[in-house]
Amino acid sequence: MFCVECGIENKIYKDGLCLKCYLRNTKFSKGSETLDLSVCVNCDRYKYKNTWTNDLLEDILQRIVKNNFKISNELQKVNITIDTKKSSQSLECLVHISGLIQEEEINEKHDLLIRLKKTVCEVCSRKFGGYHEAIIQVRTEKRKLSKEELDDIKTTVQSVVENMQYKGNRTLFIADIAEEHGGLDFYISDKNAAFNISKMLLDKYSGYIKQSSTNIGMKDSKQVYKMTYLVRIPSYKKGDFIQIEDTYYQIKKIYSNKVKTINLSTLEENSINPKKLEKARILGDQNLLLDMIIISQTRDELQLMNEKTYKIYIVKKPKEIEYNTEKIQVIKIDNKLFLFPKFNIK
Repeated sequence: MFCVECGIENKIYKDGLCLKCYLRNTKFSKGSETLDLSVCVNCDRYKYKNTWTNDLLEDILQRIVKNNFKISNELQKVNITIDTKKSSQSLECLVHISGLIQEEEINEKHDLLIRLKKTVCEVCSRKFGGYHEAIIQVRTEKRKLSKEELDDIKTTVQSVVENMQYKGNRTLFIADIAEEHGGLDFYISDKNAAFNISKMLLDKYSGYIKQSSTNIGMKDSKQVYKMTYLVRIPSYKKGDFIQIEDTYYQIKKIYSNKVKTINLSTLEENSINPKKLEKARILGDQNLLLDMIIISQTRDELQLMNEKTYKIYIVKKPKEIEYNTEKIQVIKIDNKLFLFPKFNIK
């Protein structure tokens, strides 16, 4: 048959045209020349289809082209690439759409101007306004948190929030952090996330959670409550020396359901239920340590001399072991000396 366009006898592809003439006279893609895209001036997130996203701009542009351009079903193995020139007000895009029709490669180009509409997303708007649905109060018993503990708790909460944000909770943020009554207050935008953060703090530091709510009004015909989660961590901490009845321990590790300790008299490790430690006597931490010089040792005892006072002490060994060091640290508790469980032995 003859092509109605070129008159050459050839296989007709469609509408009386050979494939070559059909491809020359047909456009397989078309789309808008100008589109608008909202961008937050604070966090640089883009708003696509009424949803703010922190996806890569390249991925957002791909979705924009696919949703605003019509591509013929005849085109197989479609590929879209976008060259972009960005300014403060717009994105100048050159859209490349390619594909195959009966092994013939098709390449089409489109100019697309995306106007950037500067605004503030709802999350940043809430941040600026100090919006929060919950307060996490971290306190301890009978003392103030140390600077090291305050810094560690801040880092823990901030890391957990960042991880939740990374996993998709972009409405979550810390509106404020305040040091109050020897502890910390975290103002959290999402009350459900705040509860989960409180439980994670409990897993790390032990203690208990006490929660309360405040009615702050109505929204969508429902009562709205602001939550407060009090995370009360124990008065003891890792490294503390404690007394339970007539036995002395050092705390090595704190878990939510147990506390790992070392018995100072036997140097044996123990796991103690946190409830048993509620009545423990907290003796102190590294301030109890004394530096000693080993004068001599027998199978059962060490003869030690205080580096500062030159006073001589005899300390019973907790086990039949030989200490392979010139100096050692001891803990002085109630005029009793215990070997600090960090030393070199044979």
